[in-house]
This record gives sequence, C-alpha cells and structure tokens, in this order.
Amino acid sequence: MAAETYHYLFGPVSSRRLGRSLGVDIVPMKTCTQNCLYCQLGRDAELTLERKVYVPTEAVLDEVQRRIGEGLQADYITFSGSGETTLHSELGAMLDGVKALTDIPTAVITNGTLLFRPDVRRDCAKADVVMPSLDAGDEATFQRLNKPHPDLDFQTFVEGLRQFRDEYAGHIWLEVFFCAGINTDDDNIRNIGRLVETIRPDKIQLNTAVRPTTDAGAVLVPLAHLQEIARKLHPKAEIIADFGRHTAVPSRQIRESDIIDIIGRHPCSLEDICKGLSADPDQIRPLIESLLRAGNITAETRNGKDYFKTA
Repeated sequence: MAAETYHYLFGPVSSRRLGRSLGVDIVPMKTCTQNCLYCQLGRDAELTLERKVYVPTEAVLDEVQRRIGEGLQADYITFSGSGETTLHSELGAMLDGVKALTDIPTAVITNGTLLFRPDVRRDCAKADVVMPSLDAGDEATFQRLNKPHPDLDFQTFVEGLRQFRDEYAGHIWLEVFFCAGINTDDDNIRNIGRLVETIRPDKIQLNTAVRPTTDAGAVLVPLAHLQEIARKLHPKAEIIADFGRHTAVPSRQIRESDIIDIIGRHPCSLEDICKGLSADPDQIRPLIESLLRAGNITAETRNGKDYFKTA
C-alpha cells in the first residue's frame, strides 16, 4: 500500500540553526505580514494581519502523531514554512498538542511582526525556542527590505520584540538577514546593534542571500564582509553555520516526493537534500535527474552551486 501523504509536515530536514528539524507548515503559501526582498517563495505575498484558522489544528496534530509513530528522529519540531506562522490563531493549541505527544523540543520561526499582540506572545511563549527576525535599524530600511503590511510600523514591531523578551523565559534566537547595499551601511549596523541591546536575545544569528531569491535586489554579502559586520554589530553576533550538526539514517526508501517536500519550501543544493534526508548523494542524484527530466523541478546556479526548486 502506498505511503500516506503528509499535507502539513515536511522533513525532518537538516537546519543550520536547529539540527534535524521536522517542519510544520500551518499557513498557505506566501500568506504573510511582509513581502521581504530576500524571500525565496516568490515576489508577491498575500499581505494580511488577520489571525484565523488557516488549516485544521486536529489534522496537523494527527499528522504529527502519525509521524512520531513511524519513529521520528528529530532535534526540534519547528513551526515554519510557507508564510508567517503566527497568523494561525491556534498556534498555541498546536504547541500544547505537540508537547502532549512528545518530549522533542518545539521551535517557532517568525518574522516577529505580530509580537506586539498579547495573544501572539502568549502562543509563542509555549515554544522552547522562538526565532524572530530584525533586519533593519530604521523605518526606511524596514520598508525597503521587509516591505511590511501598510498597517505595520517599525517602532511597534520593535516594541513587540522587547515585550516578548520581558515575558518569555525560553530561548530567543534573533536572525538578522543582510542584503548588500541595503542594510549593510554603518548607520544600520549601529542602529540594529542598539536595538539588539534592548531586545536581549540569547543568540544573534547573521544570514545573507546564499540561496536563490526571487528578487535580484537581494544581493549576497560576502563572508569577509559579514564577519566584519558581526564584529561591529554585537559581541554575541555569529554567522549561521552550514547544515550538518546531526545525522540519522532513515529506515525507509527515499522517494521523489521526499525531495519535493524539502525543496518545495525553499531552494536546496544536492548537499542540503542529502543532509535533510540523511542520504548518500548516489541515492539522490538519480531522483533529481528524473525530476528534472519530468519538468517537476528546476535548477539554478548561485555562487557556483546548483540549487533545486519546484517548477
């Protein structure tokens, strides 16, 4: 009998930040509060601030329970994926449900723009790790780089991050995504550093456009420059390392659909796919070639490396 399809789960994938992570995707593709220049999912997000039940909570938890029953090996169960996770109004109930099923820690990846809302802070506080973003040091850069919903402003966003830190006893890992020529000037670095001091995250993780993006304006910051930015920004600042913290060998056969599940969320290299599936390149290459021939995926070269994404 064919394996049952997962509609809301992907992975586990190897994450630069979380090791082996089972992804839980709970909002429709590109449903977000922002339309970031560096987004890998397309140019035009359906911008909204409306929290609602985008996908059924019980169906998500049923899939998590089934995946655990199959022998899930993961470092985290991570709510992330196709849009802004905190837009789902039952995020807190899902986190409670996952904790009732397993001791695997939970994480929420969010752009942080809704943390000014008490209900969003209460929901996120149920996670073991919350991973918000702060890419700008001022309103003008926020508008240019993150392109938020018209009703969002920079000061309210930053105040939400501060309030969450005051209320939340868990880990906050703040991501700062740099695009060359947009937020890499000294003023932005200085301003971001000052804001970080008031937000008090446990980690400050710097990123840049290594993978293909849909907007040519999102230009990669070379490693040497990013290292210089890290030194200027904050003593805690670290450049996010590549994949490969943990590995686990699966007991099931790798299928083309497994590859689609991984690259459907963001472009991945052969190495990314192999680590996400704990598979050997010789297992993955024929499947990739088959998917390319069928037109189900495409390849794009970035910085000398091929990245694969759904067609």
